[in-house]
Amino acid sequence: MSGTSDAITRGVRVSVRSRYVPERSAPDKRRFFFAYHITIRNEGHESVKLISRHWVITDGAGRVQQVKGPGVVGEQPHLAPGESFEYTSACPLTTELGAMRGTYQMITDDGDEFDAEINSFTFACPSLLN
Repeated sequence: MSGTSDAITRGVRVSVRSRYVPERSAPDKRRFFFAYHITIRNEGHESVKLISRHWVITDGAGRVQQVKGPGVVGEQPHLAPGESFEYTSACPLTTELGAMRGTYQMITDDGDEFDAEINSFTFACPSLLN
């Protein structure tokens, strides 16, 4: 189980680190809160803009939820070569284990659209890792 992931698509690197947030969780009520920190770095040779996101979230019981929407944390960052954008968000689950993967829909300054992959990463309560 890895709470990290790293993927490169057309020079756009997406790195993720997840962590369990015990102070926002209530295991006795089946509420498990996980935060994830994402770094999007443009390692390519063309400027790109993040237009939207598509997440696929799977909990420990195999239930799948999809989340789609414009931008990330209310922004649509434009990244010139060498620039990066970081943000932290969260995912509540009803199980102490889960996974998340997805894509960012990107567009170059020339109007070429593509999906930047976000490799799967896990959410796991520390008690599962002992």
